[in-house]
Amino acid sequence: MRGNNVLGILFAYVHEERVRELTEKRVMASIPFGGRYRLVDFPLSNMVNSGINKVGVITEENYQSLMDHLGSGKAWDLSRKREGLYLLPPFGAETARTGEKISSLASIQRFLKNSYEEYVLLSDCDIVANIDLKDVFRFHTEKQADITVIYRHGASPDIDRNVVYTVDPEGFVRDMLIKRGSDADCNYGLGMCLVGREKLMELVDDCMSRNLYDFDRDLMQRHLRDLKVYGYESVETAYSINSFSSYFNANMALMDPKVRAQLFRADRPIYTKVRDDMPAKYGLGSLATNSIIADGCVIDGEVENCVLFRGVQVKKGAKLKNCVVMQDSVIGENTRLDYAVVDKNVEFGQNRAMQGHQNYPVYIAKGSKV
Repeated sequence: MRGNNVLGILFAYVHEERVRELTEKRVMASIPFGGRYRLVDFPLSNMVNSGINKVGVITEENYQSLMDHLGSGKAWDLSRKREGLYLLPPFGAETARTGEKISSLASIQRFLKNSYEEYVLLSDCDIVANIDLKDVFRFHTEKQADITVIYRHGASPDIDRNVVYTVDPEGFVRDMLIKRGSDADCNYGLGMCLVGREKLMELVDDCMSRNLYDFDRDLMQRHLRDLKVYGYESVETAYSINSFSSYFNANMALMDPKVRAQLFRADRPIYTKVRDDMPAKYGLGSLATNSIIADGCVIDGEVENCVLFRGVQVKKGAKLKNCVVMQDSVIGENTRLDYAVVDKNVEFGQNRAMQGHQNYPVYIAKGSKV
């Protein structure tokens, strides 16, 4: 199977309720991550690196920041005369969307019908991973599967809301549990699956005609005995953004060079929107240790174990420790922050102090003045 015979579909809004702090004014896909990226960059780059040249991004609401980030798709080589990147907002949809995947797929039936690709790769945007999808395509073809789900074996990232698969040695999915976890290692889904385009439209039509909208329960689980459903195990490093603390911990994990080497590979790069800026500037007396600092930052204070996005200013005497500070925020003189997530365009005055905990970091909302 060639990558250009696969249509990519991204669900930009799925699981927003899990990180309400970050999705109040943006969709899940546009949550900033790692100093310069958005969550959508990872599944989108995975698709492009595998040869997919047509990707549809399904949105619901609050998608202005996502549109600004994706633009025409040029950063991912998806700005083309034919195919490329398609934003699929709810306006003009023939079927009303209920927030569930089935109704979203039903609303883009015309887009699916007018596409010529034989297969469709469906993906959520809440998994940070660098996966070689070419191996998934090869596995799907070899097994002659109807549906191939991508899973990972290990400790359950969410004890209450996982999809857990029982997979035999040949890769055949014997059973699946929804909204389950396990104290022991299990096969939990990564929110990605590969299916034939015609088969997908047939299954979606069947679900809609029966007033069924849950993708995992009503499409996958209900047809588990009727279809050849296989599971492909991904052994790559993956972080599930299923809570605010998991988002914070995933950013902190980037301090480990081994994690960065696995997520940002030279042979499978993660692309993002380009913002040309000056190199980070460090003033006299400043100190930065074990931190990820993007271009455009001005550091005059002390930074330790932090992720700073583009354009962040840390004034004299300020001390940041174990923090994630998003784009263009300003940390005032002699301000101290520990275990905090600072959203975009936040401005701290002088002599402020905030401290959270590793399991409960403090969050400062976008555009706040403290």
